[in-house]
Amino acid sequence: MQAWDELAHHFSTAAVAHLATLQPDGSPQVVPLWIDRHGEDQLVFFTTAGSRKDRNVTRDPRVALSITSPDDPYVMATVRGEVVERVEGEEGMVIVDRLSQKYEGKPYGEREGFVAFVIRPQKWWGRNFGLEE
Repeated sequence: MQAWDELAHHFSTAAVAHLATLQPDGSPQVVPLWIDRHGEDQLVFFTTAGSRKDRNVTRDPRVALSITSPDDPYVMATVRGEVVERVEGEEGMVIVDRLSQKYEGKPYGEREGFVAFVIRPQKWWGRNFGLEE
């Protein structure tokens, strides 16, 4: 397996990631979202409190993510992991604003009703499909 350090930079870009969570019946739900690194070895995203994403990861913390480079769609990374923390209130808004600053260059416009989640990656993989092998 690749070292996390070889792959983690993908999540520092302004590329939109796709998050898969599990529905109550076990089927996947996939949605695009903002993502960022959180510390050295975790990832973070946010959603509206009570949303399908919130309910899915609260019930079953297993998630999967995929992301492609904003400059080259043939460069990609995937992560499987689990949500290890739900961050609410002002502490959650700090994460919301950090992600909004990264993607839009300003704090998030709405100020309440959000929750952030910390993901601990467990397995990951990346590849540049544009390289000749």
